[in-house]
Amino acid sequence: MSHLEFGSGVPGCATDGVWLTCIECGETFDPFAAVRYTCDDCGGLLEVRYADLPTWGDFGGRGVWRYADALPFEVGVTLPEGDTPLHEVPRLEEGVGVDRLRIKHEGMNPTGSFKDRGMTVGVRVAERVGVDRLACASTGNTSAALAAYGARAGLETLVLLPQGKVAAGKVAQASLHGAHILEVDGNFDTCLDIVQDLAARGEAYLLNSLNPFRLEGQKTIGLEILEQFRREEGAYPDRVVLPVGNAGNTAALYKCFRELVDDVETRATAIRIGNPVNAPKALPGIRETDGTAVAVSDDAITRAQRDLAEEGVGVEPASAASVAGLRKLREEGVVDTDERVVCLTTGHLLKDPDAAVEAGAEPDPVPGSTGGVLDHLA
Repeated sequence: MSHLEFGSGVPGCATDGVWLTCIECGETFDPFAAVRYTCDDCGGLLEVRYADLPTWGDFGGRGVWRYADALPFEVGVTLPEGDTPLHEVPRLEEGVGVDRLRIKHEGMNPTGSFKDRGMTVGVRVAERVGVDRLACASTGNTSAALAAYGARAGLETLVLLPQGKVAAGKVAQASLHGAHILEVDGNFDTCLDIVQDLAARGEAYLLNSLNPFRLEGQKTIGLEILEQFRREEGAYPDRVVLPVGNAGNTAALYKCFRELVDDVETRATAIRIGNPVNAPKALPGIRETDGTAVAVSDDAITRAQRDLAEEGVGVEPASAASVAGLRKLREEGVVDTDERVVCLTTGHLLKDPDAAVEAGAEPDPVPGSTGGVLDHLA
């Protein structure tokens, strides 16, 4: 382990070398003595800090918990998660116009999205602080992950969804895992406001990305990317391109790069698809890694989803924003042809089967005979 601090020494409130720090005013808190999501003094976002940070030689094992030395615990509530593939996509690489392109497919996690990485840590914290009910507001993937990990831990799970705005497959996942699902007359922000109010009243433990421990699990995406890419290419990638909803992954990857002792010069490039809750954590990461942020159209995302599918990589639409963004950045000359790039895809194709049907082609009708099939193929 390497002793490395982002400021002064270890505060007296630290537990097992772990504490929470407000990113706005610098106030510090014991991570487990009380449940808190934001700073008591100024309302700023909290970040998990460590007295000792790992080097590559400290890691061993598999999955997210291979990186236990970079996390608050030795083991979490696990299914297990992590060890997702880094796909080669030669046709897409040539089409986009970069020397090396890899796809980090987070849809291969247990519930089909990157959210599992955050939940394995977050639900373990819930156990540590002794709560009985977990809760989230969700447009789909968070609810599925929370329900699965809550079930694994034997904890009650409450999910608030905006009425009529969540893919059926994602609702089914949460339901099958036993979550109590409520459809709220309102949008996602309405749901999040209610969950935050419930959490403030002590009625539930909030596990949206406002929870600082979620990002600890998600930062292992960055650790895996760096290890996998270096093993295959002998160097770190020049750029990681990722879709942004609440900016949790952008903040998590920046934290990963910042905590490593190695001189990591990978740039974080965010493809905006929402209004990020974690913008105060993510924007410094984009600036300080000399990254950028762009917006992409729905048509560009659908095209990227099809291109990935033709490489055998099935992702839900929001995931494909990273590839759509890379293509746009190449066309604008922001990304050079000689760059080594990893695009992060965050969820599996089967997360949103209705969108897959719309993006795909209709079957061609043929007569019920071999001859009819051969005539069609001619």
